[in-house]
Amino acid sequence: MKARHGQRWTPSLGIKASVVLHGAAAALTLWRPESWSWALGAVAANHALLTVAGLWPHSRVLGPVMTRLPPDAAARGEVAITIDDGPDPEVTPQVLAILDAYGAKATFFCIGRRAREHAALCADIAARGHAVENHSYSHRHTFSLSGLSGFERELRRAQEALAGITGRAPRFFRAPAGLRNPLLDPVLARQGLSLVSWTRRGFDTRRGQPQRVLASLTGKLQAGDILLLHDGNAARSDSGQAVILEVLPRLLETMGERQLHPVTLRAACP
Repeated sequence: MKARHGQRWTPSLGIKASVVLHGAAAALTLWRPESWSWALGAVAANHALLTVAGLWPHSRVLGPVMTRLPPDAAARGEVAITIDDGPDPEVTPQVLAILDAYGAKATFFCIGRRAREHAALCADIAARGHAVENHSYSHRHTFSLSGLSGFERELRRAQEALAGITGRAPRFFRAPAGLRNPLLDPVLARQGLSLVSWTRRGFDTRRGQPQRVLASLTGKLQAGDILLLHDGNAARSDSGQAVILEVLPRLLETMGERQLHPVTLRAACP
Protein backbone atom coordinates (compact mmCIF):
# COMPACT_ATOMS: atom_id res chain seq x y z
CA MET A 1 0.00 0.00 0.00
CA LYS A 2 1.49 3.30 -1.07
CA ALA A 3 0.62 6.25 1.15
CA ARG A 4 0.39 9.82 -0.07
CA HIS A 5 3.67 11.64 -0.17
CA GLY A 6 4.43 13.92 2.76
CA GLN A 7 4.10 17.64 2.34
CA ARG A 8 6.51 20.37 3.28
CA TRP A 9 5.48 22.02 6.53
CA THR A 10 5.21 25.80 6.49
CA PRO A 11 4.79 27.38 9.93
CA SER A 12 1.65 29.48 10.33
CA LEU A 13 1.83 33.22 10.87
CA GLY A 14 0.95 32.63 14.51
CA ILE A 15 3.86 30.23 15.00
CA LYS A 16 6.26 32.59 13.20
CA ALA A 17 5.13 35.46 15.41
CA SER A 18 5.63 33.28 18.49
CA VAL A 19 9.21 32.48 17.46
CA VAL A 20 9.95 36.17 16.85
CA LEU A 21 8.48 37.07 20.24
CA HIS A 22 10.63 34.48 22.03
CA GLY A 23 13.72 35.82 20.28
CA ALA A 24 12.82 39.40 21.14
CA ALA A 25 12.21 38.47 24.78
CA ALA A 26 15.61 36.77 24.98
CA ALA A 27 17.32 39.75 23.33
CA LEU A 28 15.62 42.22 25.68
CA THR A 29 16.69 40.21 28.73
CA LEU A 30 20.32 40.15 27.52
CA TRP A 31 20.30 43.86 26.70
CA ARG A 32 18.49 45.00 29.83
CA PRO A 33 18.51 42.24 32.49
CA GLU A 34 16.26 44.33 34.72
CA SER A 35 13.49 43.88 32.14
CA TRP A 36 13.36 40.10 32.63
CA SER A 37 9.91 40.25 34.25
CA TRP A 38 8.43 42.02 31.21
CA ALA A 39 10.03 39.51 28.88
CA LEU A 40 8.78 36.59 30.95
CA GLY A 41 5.28 38.06 31.02
CA ALA A 42 5.24 38.43 27.24
CA VAL A 43 6.37 34.82 26.78
CA ALA A 44 3.78 33.58 29.29
CA ALA A 45 1.02 35.51 27.50
CA ASN A 46 2.17 34.04 24.20
CA HIS A 47 1.99 30.50 25.59
CA ALA A 48 -1.47 31.20 26.97
CA LEU A 49 -2.59 32.35 23.51
CA LEU A 50 -1.18 29.21 21.88
CA THR A 51 -2.97 27.07 24.47
CA VAL A 52 -6.29 28.79 23.82
CA ALA A 53 -5.77 28.38 20.08
CA GLY A 54 -5.24 24.65 20.57
CA LEU A 55 -8.49 24.41 22.53
CA TRP A 56 -10.49 26.14 19.77
CA PRO A 57 -11.16 23.66 16.94
CA HIS A 58 -11.74 26.44 14.38
CA SER A 59 -8.57 28.40 15.17
CA ARG A 60 -5.97 28.88 12.42
CA VAL A 61 -3.36 30.40 14.73
CA LEU A 62 -1.45 27.09 14.88
CA GLY A 63 -1.97 26.21 11.23
CA PRO A 64 -4.63 25.58 8.57
CA VAL A 65 -7.84 23.75 9.42
CA MET A 66 -10.84 23.02 7.20
CA THR A 67 -14.11 24.18 8.74
CA ARG A 68 -16.11 24.40 5.50
CA LEU A 69 -16.01 22.81 2.08
CA PRO A 70 -14.31 24.68 -0.78
CA PRO A 71 -16.36 27.36 -2.59
CA ASP A 72 -16.80 25.15 -5.66
CA ALA A 73 -18.40 22.43 -3.53
CA ALA A 74 -20.68 24.95 -1.83
CA ALA A 75 -21.73 26.28 -5.24
CA ARG A 76 -22.78 22.74 -6.15
CA GLY A 77 -24.96 22.59 -3.03
CA GLU A 78 -22.76 20.01 -1.31
CA VAL A 79 -22.59 19.27 2.41
CA ALA A 80 -20.25 16.82 4.17
CA ILE A 81 -21.66 14.59 6.88
CA THR A 82 -18.74 13.38 8.98
CA ILE A 83 -19.12 10.58 11.52
CA ASP A 84 -16.57 10.07 14.29
CA ASP A 85 -15.27 7.48 16.75
CA GLY A 86 -16.19 4.26 14.97
CA PRO A 87 -16.44 1.75 13.64
CA ASP A 88 -18.96 0.49 16.17
CA PRO A 89 -20.23 -3.08 15.58
CA GLU A 90 -23.75 -2.23 16.76
CA VAL A 91 -24.31 1.29 15.45
CA THR A 92 -22.23 1.58 12.28
CA PRO A 93 -24.08 -1.11 10.26
CA GLN A 94 -27.36 0.68 10.99
CA VAL A 95 -25.84 4.01 9.95
CA LEU A 96 -24.68 2.43 6.69
CA ALA A 97 -28.18 1.08 6.05
CA ILE A 98 -29.70 4.54 6.53
CA LEU A 99 -27.16 6.14 4.19
CA ASP A 100 -27.85 3.46 1.58
CA ALA A 101 -31.60 4.01 1.84
CA TYR A 102 -31.17 7.71 1.03
CA GLY A 103 -28.39 7.22 -1.53
CA ALA A 104 -26.12 9.42 0.62
CA LYS A 105 -22.37 9.35 1.10
CA ALA A 106 -20.52 10.26 4.30
CA THR A 107 -17.02 10.52 5.70
CA PHE A 108 -16.14 8.26 8.62
CA PHE A 109 -13.30 9.44 10.85
CA CYS A 110 -12.29 6.07 12.27
CA ILE A 111 -10.13 5.24 15.27
CA GLY A 112 -7.29 3.00 14.05
CA ARG A 113 -7.49 0.57 16.96
CA ARG A 114 -11.25 0.09 16.51
CA ALA A 115 -10.78 -0.32 12.77
CA ARG A 116 -8.36 -3.19 13.38
CA GLU A 117 -10.77 -4.79 15.86
CA HIS A 118 -13.62 -4.54 13.32
CA ALA A 119 -11.69 -4.72 10.07
CA ALA A 120 -14.51 -6.25 8.01
CA LEU A 121 -16.88 -3.48 9.07
CA CYS A 122 -14.31 -0.79 8.27
CA ALA A 123 -13.74 -2.36 4.84
CA ASP A 124 -17.51 -2.39 4.28
CA ILE A 125 -17.69 1.35 4.91
CA ALA A 126 -15.22 1.94 2.09
CA ALA A 127 -16.79 -0.69 -0.18
CA ARG A 128 -20.12 1.19 -0.04
CA GLY A 129 -18.47 4.33 -1.39
CA HIS A 130 -17.94 6.23 1.83
CA ALA A 131 -14.61 7.77 2.84
CA VAL A 132 -12.57 6.41 5.74
CA GLU A 133 -10.29 9.00 7.32
CA ASN A 134 -7.86 9.26 10.24
CA HIS A 135 -9.08 9.98 13.78
CA SER A 136 -5.87 8.84 15.54
CA TYR A 137 -5.01 5.29 16.53
CA SER A 138 -6.20 5.16 20.14
CA HIS A 139 -8.25 8.38 20.64
CA ARG A 140 -6.57 9.23 23.92
CA HIS A 141 -8.12 11.99 26.02
CA THR A 142 -4.59 13.39 26.41
CA PHE A 143 -3.95 13.47 22.65
CA SER A 144 -3.57 17.27 22.55
CA LEU A 145 -0.77 17.06 25.14
CA SER A 146 1.37 14.80 22.95
CA GLY A 147 4.84 15.65 21.71
CA LEU A 148 6.21 15.10 18.23
CA SER A 149 6.87 11.39 18.79
CA GLY A 150 3.41 10.86 20.30
CA PHE A 151 1.66 12.57 17.40
CA GLU A 152 3.81 10.70 14.91
CA ARG A 153 3.00 7.34 16.48
CA GLU A 154 -0.77 7.98 16.70
CA LEU A 155 -1.15 9.28 13.15
CA ARG A 156 1.21 6.81 11.49
CA ARG A 157 -0.31 3.75 13.15
CA ALA A 158 -3.80 4.88 12.18
CA GLN A 159 -2.66 5.57 8.61
CA GLU A 160 -1.18 2.10 8.34
CA ALA A 161 -4.23 0.40 9.85
CA LEU A 162 -6.82 2.22 7.74
CA ALA A 163 -4.86 2.02 4.49
CA GLY A 164 -4.25 -1.67 5.04
CA ILE A 165 -7.96 -2.35 5.56
CA THR A 166 -9.51 -0.10 2.90
CA GLY A 167 -6.76 -0.02 0.27
CA ARG A 168 -6.59 3.80 0.41
CA ALA A 169 -4.49 5.95 2.70
CA PRO A 170 -6.53 8.62 4.51
CA ARG A 171 -6.18 12.18 3.25
CA PHE A 172 -7.84 13.94 6.18
CA PHE A 173 -7.33 13.97 9.95
CA ARG A 174 -9.61 15.06 12.76
CA ALA A 175 -8.04 15.42 16.18
CA PRO A 176 -9.83 13.81 19.14
CA ALA A 177 -12.23 16.46 20.48
CA GLY A 178 -10.74 18.82 17.87
CA LEU A 179 -7.86 19.73 20.23
CA ARG A 180 -4.18 20.12 19.29
CA ASN A 181 -0.94 21.87 20.10
CA PRO A 182 1.76 23.57 17.94
CA LEU A 183 3.61 20.27 17.36
CA LEU A 184 0.76 18.58 15.45
CA ASP A 185 1.08 20.42 12.13
CA PRO A 186 4.60 19.25 11.22
CA VAL A 187 3.45 15.65 11.74
CA LEU A 188 0.34 16.20 9.63
CA ALA A 189 2.56 17.49 6.83
CA ARG A 190 4.87 14.46 7.01
CA GLN A 191 1.89 12.10 6.86
CA GLY A 192 0.28 13.99 3.95
CA LEU A 193 -2.84 14.78 5.99
CA SER A 194 -5.09 17.84 6.09
CA LEU A 195 -6.71 18.85 9.38
CA VAL A 196 -10.52 18.97 9.38
CA SER A 197 -12.80 20.50 12.00
CA TRP A 198 -16.50 21.15 11.40
CA THR A 199 -19.04 23.88 10.71
CA ARG A 200 -21.82 22.49 12.90
CA ARG A 201 -22.02 19.74 15.48
CA GLY A 202 -24.92 18.15 17.31
CA PHE A 203 -23.11 17.30 20.58
CA ASP A 204 -24.55 13.83 20.14
CA THR A 205 -22.08 12.22 22.52
CA ARG A 206 -23.71 14.18 25.36
CA ARG A 207 -27.25 14.97 24.23
CA GLY A 208 -29.79 12.19 24.29
CA GLN A 209 -32.53 14.32 22.72
CA PRO A 210 -32.61 13.75 18.94
CA GLN A 211 -34.62 16.92 18.28
CA ARG A 212 -32.00 19.10 19.98
CA VAL A 213 -29.20 17.42 18.05
CA LEU A 214 -31.09 17.85 14.79
CA ALA A 215 -31.82 21.51 15.52
CA SER A 216 -28.13 22.22 16.11
CA LEU A 217 -27.28 20.71 12.73
CA THR A 218 -30.10 22.14 10.62
CA GLY A 219 -30.94 25.49 12.22
CA LYS A 220 -28.60 27.43 9.92
CA LEU A 221 -27.61 24.61 7.59
CA GLN A 222 -26.27 25.78 4.24
CA ALA A 223 -24.26 24.53 1.29
CA GLY A 224 -20.58 23.99 2.11
CA ASP A 225 -21.16 22.98 5.74
CA ILE A 226 -19.24 20.17 7.40
CA LEU A 227 -21.47 18.40 9.94
CA LEU A 228 -20.28 16.29 12.88
CA LEU A 229 -22.07 13.21 14.26
CA HIS A 230 -20.88 10.06 16.06
CA ASP A 231 -21.40 6.35 15.52
CA GLY A 232 -18.94 5.53 18.30
CA ASN A 233 -19.41 6.91 21.84
CA ALA A 234 -22.93 8.02 20.87
CA ALA A 235 -25.43 9.20 23.48
CA ARG A 236 -28.62 7.18 23.78
CA SER A 237 -32.13 8.53 23.32
CA ASP A 238 -35.09 7.62 25.51
CA SER A 239 -35.73 4.69 23.17
CA GLY A 240 -32.27 3.30 23.95
CA GLN A 241 -30.96 3.89 20.44
CA ALA A 242 -27.80 5.75 19.55
CA VAL A 243 -28.94 9.30 18.82
CA ILE A 244 -27.45 9.30 15.32
CA LEU A 245 -29.90 6.59 14.26
CA GLU A 246 -32.86 8.86 14.97
CA VAL A 247 -31.22 12.06 13.74
CA LEU A 248 -29.68 10.89 10.47
CA PRO A 249 -32.91 10.11 8.54
CA ARG A 250 -34.41 13.47 9.50
CA LEU A 251 -31.17 15.25 8.63
CA LEU A 252 -31.06 13.64 5.18
CA GLU A 253 -34.71 14.50 4.59
CA THR A 254 -34.06 18.14 5.54
CA MET A 255 -31.08 18.24 3.19
CA GLY A 256 -33.24 16.89 0.39
CA GLU A 257 -35.92 19.52 1.02
CA ARG A 258 -33.25 22.24 0.81
CA GLN A 259 -31.67 20.71 -2.29
CA LEU A 260 -28.39 20.00 -0.51
CA HIS A 261 -26.29 17.00 -1.51
CA PRO A 262 -24.34 14.88 1.02
CA VAL A 263 -20.88 14.02 -0.30
CA THR A 264 -17.58 12.76 1.08
CA LEU A 265 -14.73 15.14 1.84
CA ARG A 266 -12.74 13.44 -0.92
CA ALA A 267 -15.47 14.15 -3.47
CA ALA A 268 -15.75 17.78 -2.36
CA CYS A 269 -11.97 18.28 -2.35
CA PRO A 270 -10.63 16.35 -5.38
